[in-house]
Amino acid sequence: MSDEGFTHRFNLSRRRRENTPAGTKKRRDLWVTVEEEAALVARAEREKVTVPNLLITSALSETQETTTERRAAIAELMSLHNLLARSSNNVNQLARQANATSEFPAEAHEALKHLRSVAMRIDRTIEGLM
Repeated sequence: MSDEGFTHRFNLSRRRRENTPAGTKKRRDLWVTVEEEAALVARAEREKVTVPNLLITSALSETQETTTERRAAIAELMSLHNLLARSSNNVNQLARQANATSEFPAEAHEALKHLRSVAMRIDRTIEGLM
């Protein structure tokens, strides 16, 4: 068989990473618990890669959020939840006043402005999570 007609094809079922021309420069040892090891092995099998490959691609991926980013997003959502709860109480009080006096309260404009700003913060937070 001649090497002239041979073209290298990318193998999608490959579990290992390609070797680098310069070779491996650093080695990292990682200690995990039995439960963490089982979870890593299970996920690597689901994704059909090796555990080291899974760890490297996960750590270097720009699309994955970090634990710190996730905590910040959760804190922002909790803050927005509290703002909405307080705002809904204000709107209920204004509606009660409007029903009792048959007049639209002047404070309602400010409450609606606040609700719009909270809604915009929710939109920004959701966009940040996407």
